[in-house]
Amino acid sequence: MKNLKYYFQKAQKEKWAIGQFNFSDFSQMKAIIEAGKNLKSPLILGTSEGESKFFGLEEAVALRNVLRKKTGLPIFLNLDHGKSFEYLKEAIDCGYDMVHFDGSKLSLEENVNVSQKVVKYAKKYGVLVEGEVGKIGTDSSKLYLEKFEIKEEDLTKPTEAKEYIKKTGVDLLAVSIGNFHGIEVSGIDPNLRLDILKKIKEEINGVLLILHGGSGIPQDDIKKAIELGIVKININTELRFAFANGLKEEFKNNPDEIVSYKYLPEAIKKVQTVVDEKIKLFGSCQKALQP
Repeated sequence: MKNLKYYFQKAQKEKWAIGQFNFSDFSQMKAIIEAGKNLKSPLILGTSEGESKFFGLEEAVALRNVLRKKTGLPIFLNLDHGKSFEYLKEAIDCGYDMVHFDGSKLSLEENVNVSQKVVKYAKKYGVLVEGEVGKIGTDSSKLYLEKFEIKEEDLTKPTEAKEYIKKTGVDLLAVSIGNFHGIEVSGIDPNLRLDILKKIKEEINGVLLILHGGSGIPQDDIKKAIELGIVKININTELRFAFANGLKEEFKNNPDEIVSYKYLPEAIKKVQTVVDEKIKLFGSCQKALQP
């Protein structure tokens, strides 16, 4: 099986993106894998610190291994929004394919210092490192009752991105270009600042670029962002809503049901539908086929 870097480089060259789909239980994982299997797409399974602490780092790696073998799919695992070197080290030691250091709340100097440490350790194990410059709005995954305002000072500054990449040597960079975690109450988030993405690409041409907060972003913006070099798009909030709504509907229709394998399929189905739609939007259908 080709490694994750191969698929990122292929996506960059051919102008498509790999979806990172977060999970916190096996039912959600099943839905993601089923969608990838049907559409023959490479997949990145994501766990935030909170999700991984609930699910288990070693457990996530073990299931990735089982599912890779069972499906033959290129399935990879990323530690999403790791806040410390120590926790990222733990994920690397357990066998994650990729780790994301989120130093967005640190000064650029502090962000660089920790990132350098993560990169040095990860390279010994062939693990990819995703860094972040700029602040990707909010840490939440709830619907907003009011319009979410993007602060200009939180957007990624192209010159800072260039400096960060030069000093750290990270493999990928998560950018803040109007994206945020969660979805506005309307269900459609503000348009991306594609002008900033263009400038970032000009400053660090060739570096793999990542888009967080993919839930709710207008489809045209997603397509344009991929054209401009985005190779990974993270989806979490839409999956959480789909899973929760599936459970709510099932319990509403069958309030006395207590057998989990009977009430979970509807939630799984709804998550799979979202993943199907995203894989098609990102253009990764059939990309798991060799070469």
